[in-house]
Parts: sequence; structure tokens; C-alpha cells
Amino acid sequence: MCEDNNINTSDCSCLNELFTNIIKLQKKETKCCEETGCDRPFLGPVNTLICYNTRPINLYNCQTGDLWSIDYTFNGTTGESTVFRCESIDDCCLTCRILIDNGDSTYTATNQFFTINLNCVSAVRCLPDVYLNIC
Repeated sequence: MCEDNNINTSDCSCLNELFTNIIKLQKKETKCCEETGCDRPFLGPVNTLICYNTRPINLYNCQTGDLWSIDYTFNGTTGESTVFRCESIDDCCLTCRILIDNGDSTYTATNQFFTINLNCVSAVRCLPDVYLNIC
């Protein structure tokens, strides 16, 4: 999409729809825990009563195929993250919160954000849903 000049790069409707749905799921917070049957917003059985509020994602660069990584500073420590939480979307602009990967399928939410043009994203990987303390 980003290397072919003949393609309309302002068309990000597929990714826009995906991220819009993720954001809607995340905003349901505790209500999704009460949904059962065909109305639940996830697949598979539920073996705990944990209410998830985040679907962490990885974004891939459309020119290199590499994971997008963003620098952060948290509690005086700097690092680089490839895991993000969708916060809002406006046409082809996605705003994400930077998450710190704790290495055991858990994450820490930072209060640092970035906005990315979806025309620069070639692929998205959704990670297992988690609960995050978000201020």
C-alpha cells in the first residue's frame, strides 16, 4: 500500500473498521463480563470472571515489515515498546497508548501516547485480552 503510488493511500477503511471495533469493545469495560451467549464480544469459553479492558496490539511497518517500536519513559526508566492500546481513531489517524511488556503476558500502561497514519501500517497483530489499570 505505501510503496505503490497508483494505490489510493487515503483508503484505510479496513484498518479503521478494525480499530473502531477494538475501541468499542474496550469502552464496554465491566458490561462485557455480564454478556453471555451470542452477545458476548469474544470467542471461546470463559474460565474466570476477569473483566478485560484492553486488547493489546502490535503494528507492522508497511515499508520494512518490521514491528513499529516507540520509545517511552516510565518512572524514570526509558525503554522501547512494540505493544500498544488503541485509544481513539479519526479517519486514518490512530492514537495509541504505549504499553510496557512485562514479559509474562502482562503489561503496564504508560501515560504516553502517539498517533500513527494507518497508511504506514501493513499488518496488525492482536494479542490476548488483558486488564490494565488505566489512570
